[in-house]
Amino acid sequence: MADDADPERPRPGGEPHRPTPGLPSADASGARDLVPSPWRSLAVGLLAGAISGLFGVGGGIVIVPLLVLLAGFDQRRAHATSLAAIGIIAVSGTTGYGLAGEVDWAVAALMALGSVAGAVAGTHLLRTLPQRQLQLAFAVLLVVTAVRLAVGDVAEGAGFDLHPLSALGIVALGLAVGVLAGVLGVGGGILSVPVLTLVAGMALVVAKGTSLAVIVPTALVGTLRNRSAGSVESRSAVLVGVGGVVSAFVAARVSLGLDPAVSSWLFAGLLVIVGIRMLRQGLRSGST
Repeated sequence: MADDADPERPRPGGEPHRPTPGLPSADASGARDLVPSPWRSLAVGLLAGAISGLFGVGGGIVIVPLLVLLAGFDQRRAHATSLAAIGIIAVSGTTGYGLAGEVDWAVAALMALGSVAGAVAGTHLLRTLPQRQLQLAFAVLLVVTAVRLAVGDVAEGAGFDLHPLSALGIVALGLAVGVLAGVLGVGGGILSVPVLTLVAGMALVVAKGTSLAVIVPTALVGTLRNRSAGSVESRSAVLVGVGGVVSAFVAARVSLGLDPAVSSWLFAGLLVIVGIRMLRQGLRSGST
């Protein structure tokens, strides 16, 4: 990860470069890495929170590209900052689902056991692993999952029985979610919600609430590790997170009244959009 631009770096003539207030600074390669304006950060958070509450995802699929494309963050810092922000947003979304009794806390606890360990591994990979192959593989996964959701039946009111084998599977799912969160800065709902719905037979609204509940400890552990590595832009994370709190809570309440088939199609469309974006980004990027 490239270091932040040094405001005191000497210019060719010997004078130090002092950035103009309110304008982005640049390093020697011309790449920007700045703290977005408070209003911009709040706007990013509002949009991310709405998606989080509606679909049971952390909002990182919106935060990461906006931090990269609009705020000039490098890819790894955007992922780390996004993970911190979605932890705040997920608290609000979980509250909305929890008050309606649409969180399976037993499943959430089992998933959290795996996701915390996965977040530790994922944040390590974030600092060491090339992103291109991950982006391409994950883009394919998103599109395949979206197609399955669109053509499959919605598990309306379906129950879920925990037994030793299924509990082990839930922990393994949490592990994958944690790695995904640590590496890509997303909450993992884009993986856990389809699996809980299509494989475990959980009702879609409960799957979304449960997914959000798991994001909270996952994001906390991942952010603590990223902060120790100096990868998190803390002010941006707080502003984006706060911006998403209200919209996540409201959207979660709205989601409770959505027809399951409509919600499934909307979620599938979101996965296709994100998958295409990641595929294009992965094809354009190099191996670093």
